[in-house]
Amino acid sequence: LAVRLRVLNMWRSAKPATKALMVLLIRCLAIREVTALIKVPASSIASAHREGEHAVTRARWASQLRAASSSSAPVPQLTLEDGVHAAEQVIKKSRFIGYAKQCDNWGDAQEFIAAVKEEHPKGRHWCFGWVAGHNPVQERASDDGEPTGTAGAPILGGIKGEGLSDTACVVVRYFGGVKLGAGGLIRAYGGTARLALREAPKKVLIPKSSIRVSTGAANAGTIYRMASKFGGVASDESYNESGDLEVTLVCETEHVETLKEGIIDATRGSATFLD
Repeated sequence: LAVRLRVLNMWRSAKPATKALMVLLIRCLAIREVTALIKVPASSIASAHREGEHAVTRARWASQLRAASSSSAPVPQLTLEDGVHAAEQVIKKSRFIGYAKQCDNWGDAQEFIAAVKEEHPKGRHWCFGWVAGHNPVQERASDDGEPTGTAGAPILGGIKGEGLSDTACVVVRYFGGVKLGAGGLIRAYGGTARLALREAPKKVLIPKSSIRVSTGAANAGTIYRMASKFGGVASDESYNESGDLEVTLVCETEHVETLKEGIIDATRGSATFLD
């Protein structure tokens, strides 16, 4: 360090001609001689060089990510290929079986969950997570008797962590007699969900959006026909205190505005869209 300080002081106080000579001397000397002079191992210089390259690479990646996130182009989402995808593991004598399937509406997700329960009637818990839609995103999850936040939320996190949408995942637990604790349950349910999701083949998802419509019961047939015309699916039907139909319609995002206009025209303005 003392040698470095002396060299630095010499450089600061040297005249231009002297600095030129110093630069020439450094260029003429071998790198090992220079490092020995200032008592810095050559390996340290090589390590610092590599770390500098890594830092530049990390900065480049960060810049690309910022550019991608600020871009107006939509980031493609993924969903699962058709079919049911499964995986299982045994943790401290408890058997965890994960099932995943593409479900772009809550009605399909409910049927899938019911089918899994029917296949495993002796299971202790049937916990699930479901994510669908683009604008807005719809999410549902259930701990099904496990401590709050230890099953449904980790499964939901697994779906999101894999970058998936329009996906339902159910994890069945057969209790083995050993309690896992909150942390163990979170890892077991989340890990089993990720096993099923990670191994499943995937495809690019066409963005879809959902709208909630309220109209008189007499217009129910009209609403369903309009939804079908634009490839939409109806779910979550209910009737309010006034007897009006409330239903959620899901269709490709690019057709949402056209579908709204068609519903307004077909119902002569009597339909309203709920937030």
